[in-house]
Amino acid sequence: MSLLAADHLSLFYGADEVFSQLHLEIPAKARIALVGPNGAGKTSLLNILAGRDVPTEGRITKARQARVAYLPQRPELAGAHSLWQEQLKAFADLRTMEDRLAELERAMADGHETALADYGRLQAEFERRGGYVYETKIKRALSGLGFAAADYDAPLPRLSGGQKTRALLCRLLLEEPDLLLLDEPTNHLDIYGVEWLESFLKSFAGAVLAVSHDRYFIDSFAAAVWEMEAKRLQVYRGNYTAYLKQREERRARLQKEFDGQQTFIAKEMDYIRKHMGSRWTAQAKGRRKKLATMEKRGKTLTAPRRRAVMKLNMSSDARSGDQVIATTDLVIGYAPDQPLAAVPDLRALRGETAALIGANGVGKSTLLKTISGDLAPLAGQARLGANVKLGYFAQAHEALKADRSILEEILAAKAMPISAARDLLGRLMFSADDVFRPVATLSGGERGRVALAKLTLQGANLLLLDEPTNHLDMDSQEILQAVLEGFAGTILLVSHDRYLIDALATQIWDMTAGRLTVFEGGYQEFLRRRLEEGKIGKQADKKPAAYAEKKHGLNPYEVKRKVARLEAKINQLEASLNAVDRQLSAASAAGDVAKVGQLGAAYARGEAELEAALAEWGKFVE
Repeated sequence: MSLLAADHLSLFYGADEVFSQLHLEIPAKARIALVGPNGAGKTSLLNILAGRDVPTEGRITKARQARVAYLPQRPELAGAHSLWQEQLKAFADLRTMEDRLAELERAMADGHETALADYGRLQAEFERRGGYVYETKIKRALSGLGFAAADYDAPLPRLSGGQKTRALLCRLLLEEPDLLLLDEPTNHLDIYGVEWLESFLKSFAGAVLAVSHDRYFIDSFAAAVWEMEAKRLQVYRGNYTAYLKQREERRARLQKEFDGQQTFIAKEMDYIRKHMGSRWTAQAKGRRKKLATMEKRGKTLTAPRRRAVMKLNMSSDARSGDQVIATTDLVIGYAPDQPLAAVPDLRALRGETAALIGANGVGKSTLLKTISGDLAPLAGQARLGANVKLGYFAQAHEALKADRSILEEILAAKAMPISAARDLLGRLMFSADDVFRPVATLSGGERGRVALAKLTLQGANLLLLDEPTNHLDMDSQEILQAVLEGFAGTILLVSHDRYLIDALATQIWDMTAGRLTVFEGGYQEFLRRRLEEGKIGKQADKKPAAYAEKKHGLNPYEVKRKVARLEAKINQLEASLNAVDRQLSAASAAGDVAKVGQLGAAYARGEAELEAALAEWGKFVE
């Protein structure tokens, strides 16, 4: 059964066609990745499917009562309430039931017998729907997405754009809708946050349609890939790796069909030219008419389009010494009394790629700036080896001047003829008058391409790369990866792009709060080690710090809920015993010996159950 379907879906902005005549279907429990170049209309399609926008043509059909949740790239969270209160919205029904249970508990304590039956039914439903664990779910989800307990009371207006995105993502996951529409959900997550999200989605009961440039994430979660290209939608089965293979097979097939038809047309045209005006004129006219009919009916094939992609070349001017990076007793940070991390003695040799990974905010970029010499160490030293020429790609592209044009940036990096600079920018997909655009007007992906262009001009043999694939579409990521794989120098890479790390890394520098651990080996070996140590997925399962101290096997929150349930049970048993006592008195007064015996046994059982409940209650509140 389909949760959502679309027929003949088209979108135009004025005379500009974004996409046309799309047909799509999202079945229950689907896992779909939506990919395509920047500007292909992926976000526009999600907005239409989410009901936030309307198509120019076509129709959307949604299953009755299907709940659809949408995470935009730039969420709008209104209100001055806290992060915790935002998550509580996901459990509004349970909180209403919780309030009603509290009312019934007070009514039972006041001796209202009718409240007993209502309480029993409501409590069973409340427990079945997870009423006693929803706060635990919130804490686990917030922790998994990188929030600390200290963030819970933070007002929404104080959160950064990235934190707001994670806050909304957290709430949507907790709501457990039938269909999740996610626009770049991994953009503001570190590696461990993405691992947690992947783990969550594996057990998520609903369907997922996600726009993403994260190739590793798509490999992990997707069972189908929808590619938006040339204003159409092409469906592929499997994850990202399967999609790449099928896409190349499809393009090869289309090219073969096109080449075959072109050969056929050329032969027919040659026959027509040779025999028109001869005794075979009738046959020549027939063949000409056949070609005209084929063209009129749209049977003429077009060559499969290859998307414009950047062409990058990264080469070094000179060979460095064998030892390229070395640190000794290094401590990094911005204030002597607040060091970010004490770093073990690091070594990177010529030709190696060290991947520096870790959660947001632990100091990865700070370590890069310290190694590059842009930031002085708090203690110890970081040294570069003999004949090392450094090239630095900053995540925020700080080296770019907002008031310069793209062309001016390139000419400032290296003196060259304007024609050569324009040729370089053309290979980076900046054509014609694009080169005169001010840097301030560029998107994140465009700024990244300008920064990469400048990096290619430096002739460096050591590359310090801070999130080089951020904002790049997947074709550009593939090209950058191929270029770096062929780079003869040394690379220190900070990235959340696990596909890139997996392809390049020869050692992993795993940075956590206050410390750094070196793993000699590639990313897959590193993952196997983490799996053996039970660390993968740990962020998804770890309890918040408040859960550290347990009583009778339960954390403080669980103890609180246990005590509340026991108190409700005690009230219920006491009310039940009072009712049996009144029935026993009436049976005794009526001389009904058999009933007195039955009620007496029931009273004894109730009394024993009440004593056991009181004893258990005393154990937890002592």
